[in-house]
Amino acid sequence: MNIVTDVVLPIALAFIMFSLGLGLSLNDFTRIFIKPKEFLIGFLSQLIILPIVALILVSLFPLPPEIAIGVMILAAAPGGATSNILTSFAKGDVALSISLTAVISILSVITIPLILGISLSLLGTNLASQGTSLLDIALSMFLIVTVPVILGMLLRRFLNSFEDIAKKISTVLFFLVLLGAILAERENVISYFAQAGFITLLLNLIMMFIAFYISKTLISNVSQQRAITLECGLQNGTLALVVANVFFDGGAYLIPAATYSLIMYATSLPYIYYLRRN
Repeated sequence: MNIVTDVVLPIALAFIMFSLGLGLSLNDFTRIFIKPKEFLIGFLSQLIILPIVALILVSLFPLPPEIAIGVMILAAAPGGATSNILTSFAKGDVALSISLTAVISILSVITIPLILGISLSLLGTNLASQGTSLLDIALSMFLIVTVPVILGMLLRRFLNSFEDIAKKISTVLFFLVLLGAILAERENVISYFAQAGFITLLLNLIMMFIAFYISKTLISNVSQQRAITLECGLQNGTLALVVANVFFDGGAYLIPAATYSLIMYATSLPYIYYLRRN
């Protein structure tokens, strides 16, 4: 057993989702009824367009099955909590970003199993052949994603002063877990990155481009355009790593999430710098 990926990783994800819950309130969920158009554009871009783009890419490129499935795991993951912070740096609509992260994260108990089930069947395989099922994934998502988020929301009143510290700890945990996952596959890491780096870079750039132009076409508010663009470009890498390790035996399945988690900062930070300068 690899203690980093088998034990530390799920615990780290649960804490990260708990810290996300500490920063949420009911207003973050009811806000979708106040600005339904903006929320729906971001929601559909994240949950439908992103997996479709990923599926097209893995179908076009001759990838090993493990890498292809790893890309789809990443595409099924919700946006990461980091998107809220970077949206703030980009002078985007932080409230919209938080609402998208919150709702999609809560719904991941349903969306991740469905997206993986559909995409794997289109790729000529299925979850059963991987030794898992929709119910297995849904139950695990509920325990390590939904429950911590709800618990964080319930304890928000009592742990309000802990929220900022929890977010900083979450950031550190994310990078430690990412480093641990890469080191666990250090013998194959160069080969894996060579196979997954280009396609994850393409996925990131194409998705941010699509999200930007869809939101620019349909929404006049610039801050909301920025929020949706970043939300679609910054995935919850820790969650993708957990799904890849728990349900698909880690290894090469982890690599797309690992490469994307590095690439998304390399693309989003220059984008934010450009926005702030202009």
